[in-house]
Amino acid sequence: MLIKVMYKDGQIGEVENYFLDDLIESNRIKKFQRSSGWVTIGVDPIRAARRDDYPETPEREKNSKKTKKGQ
Repeated sequence: MLIKVMYKDGQIGEVENYFLDDLIESNRIKKFQRSSGWVTIGVDPIRAARRDDYPETPEREKNSKKTKKGQ
């Protein structure tokens, strides 16, 4: 799926949706378009980038065990 983006220099382009997080994290775009309209990076709320490589900390491990017990 292609997502419309506005780069820092004002140019408009389209990128694959899986590339959007990388563009946001690398600060290469200032806006992207959702079905509800344009989202401005740093102004409008956006979801946090998904990270599977977070280190397991004691607090996260403790919370993870609580969740598993409750299932």
